[in-house]
Amino acid sequence: MKPVTIGLLGLGTVGGGTVTVLQRNAGEITRRAGRDIQIRSAAARDLSKQRPFETQGIHLTQDPFEIVNDPKIDIIVELMGGLSPARALVLTALEQGKHVVTANKALIALHGNEIFAKAREKGLMVAFEAAVAGGIPIIKAIREGLAGNTVEWLAGIINGTCNFILTDMREQGRDFSEVLSEAQALGYAEADPTFDIEGIDAAHKLTILASIAFGIPLQFDKVAVEGISAITAADINYAEALGYRIKLLGIARRSARGIELRVHPTLIPERRLIANVNGVMNAVLVKGDAVGPTLYYGAGAGAEPTASSVVADIIDVVRALTSDPENRVPHLAFQAGAIADMPILPMTEIESAYYLRLSAVDQPGVLADVTRILADHHISIEAILQKEPPSGETQLPVIILTHRVIEKDMNAAIAAIGALSTIGGNITRIRVETLG
Repeated sequence: MKPVTIGLLGLGTVGGGTVTVLQRNAGEITRRAGRDIQIRSAAARDLSKQRPFETQGIHLTQDPFEIVNDPKIDIIVELMGGLSPARALVLTALEQGKHVVTANKALIALHGNEIFAKAREKGLMVAFEAAVAGGIPIIKAIREGLAGNTVEWLAGIINGTCNFILTDMREQGRDFSEVLSEAQALGYAEADPTFDIEGIDAAHKLTILASIAFGIPLQFDKVAVEGISAITAADINYAEALGYRIKLLGIARRSARGIELRVHPTLIPERRLIANVNGVMNAVLVKGDAVGPTLYYGAGAGAEPTASSVVADIIDVVRALTSDPENRVPHLAFQAGAIADMPILPMTEIESAYYLRLSAVDQPGVLADVTRILADHHISIEAILQKEPPSGETQLPVIILTHRVIEKDMNAAIAAIGALSTIGGNITRIRVETLG
């Protein structure tokens, strides 16, 4: 049978890993796909660059549109990242009748609805396993393995940079800025780390996970996002003292009122498996009504871990080349006509427990004033830590752990506490999830 030909757009870290895996595992891949898979062309910015993988027999070009418009290529593998020209390239490939595999989470999160509509119009596949959590096959797990479940909620550590920083802060007792500099030196964080540390990268991934979990349109603009740059070593130590660890979580939850979509630092009980996912590793916890909680753990980035997902998608496309488009697994798990535009809850309407850290004047009655305000807003307290003030200081740190409450009530309580003359500086608020 005629080999399937692919064109690679991008020969960076993931592109190089994809070439390596396709070449090294060619025999096993053919056995699984039923046909040989050959790389016909690849686009790269620098054609003269020395690469640690074999490019002999692969046509190299600086023009990705040359590859997209090549009638002899069956599958386009987009590994460039970013939105431009990636969006135009993918839509052109689909218009040309080519299936697409991509690892581009931003592209899918922001333009996936448009891309999938074009693919359905043309009877083509768009596969995107590598767009979320690198080598963890979480898309397939939710879309296919859990297809018999109503997914109730999911929570994921889906950004390795943030997880590395928070892990190192806990293990080494260092401040955020110091650990961020090390992450940049090690290549775990970009020179401009904003997308990672402010939660935007995780929000792209959560957008995709929520869509396939709940059968809703991709809605990145409705994800509430908060990063980790305000987390201090003191917060991590206080959380430990209370039996918790701080992780940047992407959380999507279905309720009778609507869907929660949020990314933020979160206190998790240290006994939970996901609380013990450290370094640059990723993990996603999914709760189905039939199966219960399931945890998926592995490398969330890197050349070959991500290539593992890219190549698996290529194999899926090859297996389905001769199948009826109507009988393929839907892009977003649910049949296109069954996608439901459920309401997305604003953050003010979500319910969570809270960790509060505030600085109070060291005098009688201050704590009573704070607890009275919380009680007035129907917020009950689970635990309080009151530390001695540092030598020479007149304010002492007070840490409060609350039970679950609607966020708008917590916002009102924080505003009232902050207005007290005995409370100084900003009040730190971190949400708490037991994930039980």
